[in-house]
Amino acid sequence: MSSVRRTETIPEWKREEVDELVEFIDSYQSVGIVGVAGIPSRQLQAMRRELHGSAAVRMSRNTLTTRALEEVGDSVEALTEYVSGQVALIGTNDNPFGLFKQLEASKTPAPINAGEVAPNDIVIPEGDTGVDPGPFVGELQTVGASARIMDGSIKVTEDSTVLEEGEVVDDDLANVLVELGIEPKEVGLDLRAVYSEGVLFEPEELELDVDEYEADIRSAAAAARNLSVNAAYPTAATAGTLLAKASGEAKSVGLFAEIESPDVVPDLIGKADAQLRALAAQIDDDEALPEELQGVEAAPAAEPTTDDADDEEEQADDNTEDAEEADADDADEDDGDDGGDGLGAMFG
Repeated sequence: MSSVRRTETIPEWKREEVDELVEFIDSYQSVGIVGVAGIPSRQLQAMRRELHGSAAVRMSRNTLTTRALEEVGDSVEALTEYVSGQVALIGTNDNPFGLFKQLEASKTPAPINAGEVAPNDIVIPEGDTGVDPGPFVGELQTVGASARIMDGSIKVTEDSTVLEEGEVVDDDLANVLVELGIEPKEVGLDLRAVYSEGVLFEPEELELDVDEYEADIRSAAAAARNLSVNAAYPTAATAGTLLAKASGEAKSVGLFAEIESPDVVPDLIGKADAQLRALAAQIDDDEALPEELQGVEAAPAAEPTTDDADDEEEQADDNTEDAEEADADDADEDDGDDGGDGLGAMFG
């Protein structure tokens, strides 16, 4: 006995709806699934208006949404795993991170109803409730809050966790929270997953600290720039620094070797003047010195005027100090050999 194959007949309106959903999916660079459960119709419409121009929301039956995702194929059909409950398609030409940030920013606090699951621990904070003494103190105690009548008012004496994340809110707690004006949940489009450029993202992967991320990028860029400079690897960002560093090092060599280059001569003159004054300051007999050097105190050696980085300037200073010490040693040896008359002859 041969089996009879049953062919599903799809109504025309469903076929048209699937075609429109496929067109919607193909129209955006990033397509995702958002949960819309618990959002009042008026608030949902307001959210759609706020997203206008940056993202679009398309609601349909889950079976038709799934069929459209499967028809598009590629990797986008992986979104079918997130089509359950009250959901909608969302499309944007923004990147997934921007979409997630926008949806999270659009969420607003809302009261929680009896029968709903707590999205996080519900805490009644310490302080004055603003409620006059009466039966409400007993209601607070019933739901697990530490409350008592003090100074003509009902006060919560300490932060009280009255329900843990994942537990169901009962009628008593829902009424107490409304009375206190506590809104423990956020209402908004809940992004479940988004597909973009061949990659499927879940909310946990999109929740970034932008400031920290930017700081990490700046730190990495600075480290790369330092590596490029230290390795003498020229790039558009480091060529100027490398040229300045090379110029500073060349000038330091010229100063140390006393090369009479036009760029070095002013510094050589300054160096010689400092050395001359240092020697003059060591002579007690002013008559042994020319008039212009009598009473002269030692002056610090003139530093080269360059636009080099600090490390190049420090290297040049070290080279200058070494040269001055070497010259001073030579001068001391000459002093020991020739005596005061020799110095007098030198400056005379």
